[in-house]
Amino acid sequence: AAKPVSLHATKKLLAKMPAQTKPGPEDILAAPQSKLGSWHANLLTIQRRNCLLLVHDQTRFPVFIPALTKPDFAKIDRFFDDALMNTLLKCGATQEQLDTAAALMQPLAFVSGTDRSVLGTLNQLGQDIDHILYIDSLNVAEMAGYAVSAWLAERPCQVKGQKDCIWPNDAFLELLDRLSGEVDLNSSLTDDQRALSDSPSEPIADNVVMLDRFRQTK
Repeated sequence: AAKPVSLHATKKLLAKMPAQTKPGPEDILAAPQSKLGSWHANLLTIQRRNCLLLVHDQTRFPVFIPALTKPDFAKIDRFFDDALMNTLLKCGATQEQLDTAAALMQPLAFVSGTDRSVLGTLNQLGQDIDHILYIDSLNVAEMAGYAVSAWLAERPCQVKGQKDCIWPNDAFLELLDRLSGEVDLNSSLTDDQRALSDSPSEPIADNVVMLDRFRQTK
C-alpha cells in the first residue's frame, strides 16, 4: 500500500480544502508514512491571491505555490509534486536525488496538530516572500513559485532548541542522499517515472520538470 506524505495544515488552509482532504483519524500518524517526511502548510493571501507555503518539518525546506484558484485546491497533490521537483531542480539536485524524491512521492495525507516551531518558520518565510514582492514590485500571479522556493531554501533558518542554524537546501539534499540508499530506484520507479527523471525537461523556460507522465502512475 502507498505510504502517504503527512501534512499538518493550519486552520486557515483547512477551511479552503475540499471535505475529502480534511484530517483523518488521529491514528493516521501511527500508520507507515512516506520517507519523504512530515510537512506543515499554511495559506497566504498575497495581492488578493491564494498562495500555499509548505515547509518540511525536519529540514525546513520550503515549497511555495502561488496564485491558486478554488478548483486547484482539489488537485493539491499535483501542485505539490510539480513545485517540489522543480524547486529541487532549481536548487541543483543531482539526478539520483531527483530520482529518490520522485520514488518517494505519494498523495498528501492531512493530519491533525501543528508544531509551534515549524509554524514559526512558516511565518518567517511568509514575511520574506512579502518583502521580496514589495522590494522588487513583483506580481505574485506572474512569479515562478519554484524560483522563490529555491531562494528561500538558501537562507539560514533558526530553529527553536537548536544552537546551530539549518540551511534548508543542504539539509534536504543530504536527506535525499541518505534515503537513496534505502530506495531501490530500479524497482521503485516505473518506466514513465524513469523516463521523466532521465529527461526532466522538454526544453522550456528554466528547465521546468513536467510531471504529466509521472502523475499517470499514481
